[in-house]
Amino acid sequence: MNYRKFIIYQGTIGMAASMIFPFYVLLLKNVGSSYAQFGWAYGLFALTAALSYPVIGKFADQAGDKILLIIYSWGMAVILLVFPLAYEIWHIYVLQIFMGLLGAVQKNSEKTVLARSVNKETAGNEIGRYHIWTSIGAAVAVIATGYLVDFLTIGSIFYIASIVFAWSGFYMMKMDKSVLNATGE
Repeated sequence: MNYRKFIIYQGTIGMAASMIFPFYVLLLKNVGSSYAQFGWAYGLFALTAALSYPVIGKFADQAGDKILLIIYSWGMAVILLVFPLAYEIWHIYVLQIFMGLLGAVQKNSEKTVLARSVNKETAGNEIGRYHIWTSIGAAVAVIATGYLVDFLTIGSIFYIASIVFAWSGFYMMKMDKSVLNATGE
């Protein structure tokens, strides 16, 4: 596996996700009227992800990881365009269900790419190096977005993150098949 290209992709989507996830709580607070609604929003996300893993896993083995990562990137790009328009709690619930499904696609695909690619004797070292760079990208994004929110609106960070996700979709589409050592690609 070409770690550099995969790390760039994963770092990019990690940055885009980190731009919105800590701050979309503020958006949810403006839409919901109770902590119970807030709990339902997060619960729907987690439950959807949990229930979809078996189907996604089967599909990954048939279609390959690359197609799933492209679906994730473009799906998130579209959803983030809609998120700032949500003004009722049921809108948030529907978006959380879609985000839970896409989150499961990403999480499963990330792990299958790594599982298919690392050398078993050095797996811990390789995955540790991988997580350093993806985590640094996410941390930088959270800090930078904090400054952006001071100057822009909450809604604008969703649009910026959507652009970053769209770029990652293009990047993955252009990635060689040899970069992702998975079947079906």
